[in-house]
Amino acid sequence: MYPHERSLVKKLEGKPFALLGVNSDRDREALKPTLAQEQITWRSFWNGAGGTQGPIASAWGVSGWPTLYLIDHKGVIRKHWLGSPRDPLELDREIEALLNEAASTKS
Repeated sequence: MYPHERSLVKKLEGKPFALLGVNSDRDREALKPTLAQEQITWRSFWNGAGGTQGPIASAWGVSGWPTLYLIDHKGVIRKHWLGSPRDPLELDREIEALLNEAASTKS
């Protein structure tokens, strides 16, 4: 999903949007070159030496990778995917709808 995530970060720059990642690689040092190579510019948390059984995944009840949570401007989980969305544009549409909703509540 890295290419799609990179495009979202670029497309939504300057908008009230944040992409956060959680990485399940067991070796944090070995992960660093991958983050650089894949141009991961957004915050990516390390799930610990437990890999997919680490503390973040456990706290959020993650049972598969990738797992996506779409959280609105009030901090409410609005959508959840286990695995990548079947239609890659579904995520974009859901994000855009939440951005529009957030903008409409400012007035």
